[in-house]
Amino acid sequence: MVKICCLGAGYVGGPTMAVIALKCPAIEVVVVDISTARIAAWNSDQLPIYEPGLDDVVKQCRGRNLFFSTDIERHVAEADIIFVSVNTPTKSRGLGAGKAADLTYWESAARMIADVSKSDKIVVEKSTVPVKTAEAIEKILTHNSNGVRFQILSNPEFLAEGTAVQDLFNPDRVLIGGRETREGRAAVQRLKQVYAHWVPEDRILTTNLWSAELSKLAANAFLAQRISSVNAISALCEATGADVSEVAYAVGRDSRIGPKFLGASVGFGGSCFQKDILNLVYICECHRLSEVADYWRQVIRINDYQKSRFVNRVVASMFNTVSGKKIAVLGFAFKKDTGDTRETPAIDVCNGLLRDRAAVTVYDPQVTEEQIRRDLAGRETASQVAVAPDAYSATRGAHGVCILTEWDEFKSLDFAKIYGGMEKPAFVFDGRNVVDAGKLRDIGFIVYSIGKPLDAWLKDLPPV
Repeated sequence: MVKICCLGAGYVGGPTMAVIALKCPAIEVVVVDISTARIAAWNSDQLPIYEPGLDDVVKQCRGRNLFFSTDIERHVAEADIIFVSVNTPTKSRGLGAGKAADLTYWESAARMIADVSKSDKIVVEKSTVPVKTAEAIEKILTHNSNGVRFQILSNPEFLAEGTAVQDLFNPDRVLIGGRETREGRAAVQRLKQVYAHWVPEDRILTTNLWSAELSKLAANAFLAQRISSVNAISALCEATGADVSEVAYAVGRDSRIGPKFLGASVGFGGSCFQKDILNLVYICECHRLSEVADYWRQVIRINDYQKSRFVNRVVASMFNTVSGKKIAVLGFAFKKDTGDTRETPAIDVCNGLLRDRAAVTVYDPQVTEEQIRRDLAGRETASQVAVAPDAYSATRGAHGVCILTEWDEFKSLDFAKIYGGMEKPAFVFDGRNVVDAGKLRDIGFIVYSIGKPLDAWLKDLPPV
């Protein structure tokens, strides 16, 4: 039996290994992590992450050929293939602070693998890492190998939170990069055989190591760039009376462009986009490609601009102050069908409102109160933040409603009931374009939708 061990039981490692275990019943898969609480959650009925369909996959395999453990060294020593899916945050200090990836966890993992290994291993990069990371990992493993041979592969993940399980079942592509040597090609082939249990061969792409590492950063940069592009156009739509949804539809009908990632919003979030673009900027700067670095940096600037533009619109619409006013925030996760709040636009929007001394009440169906308070932690603003158990409680007595996550349930809310319980004039600021603005205006709301023709009330206000 082939044995796989994955270091890291997070958003990537847990779902990926669960699907491999489901599709490859002859392979033993063990997910290890230093966090006792996280491993206990993976072994319980309440998994540590929310992802549609994940519960069923885990329950089918757990205890059969899928295991979760804190006994890291034993399972690493026994494994034939080791996936490393540890955190690679942006450095907060030192050289490259604010842009470069912090590879501290990766280096620690590599040294531990070298220390405990008694047999040859294939080590697979599953975390998002800078180009040439494999070279550094190879050096650590080689100089501490004690005669054990290692092959390093890059197998970046291309999962979207909220659809991760379906993305794993039916991927657009699986990318495997390896050394262009006999041993390297053999290692690539061995990992390819794992995915070939359910992925068609023409979707399993093989490249050299550096192409695979760069492809992950490039893919996220391209996706984020599309979002910033349509968000930039949304500002122009509001200024001219155009409708960003109509513009995006017309643009997306061009087969060279396509319709995906052309939905205007309050901004992108998540664990990857900003981190990976900053990493790309840093790599470009290191290679003295300043014009390329500036190009990608602008994608983040537009994203920040979109969030601040939204806050400014809220404040300007409500008589240029939200001080002491209750603002209901519907949705705190960075997108629907996930409880992840990393880099969510809601944090910046809420902080902007809190700085103007608003009383912010948040409701999200998957994000816990503890997480919301942690993300909005601040001695001065703690008393200004409340967390509601449902949308109706959140909006009762509010002056305005900000929709910041496109949860399906927000489309079917009884807005007439919500209107009846709000202060007047009642405002809705739709940061995801999920509600029918015309119907809400008929009820009596003053509505602002990203990139849409402005409400008559808003047209009379000075430009933001």
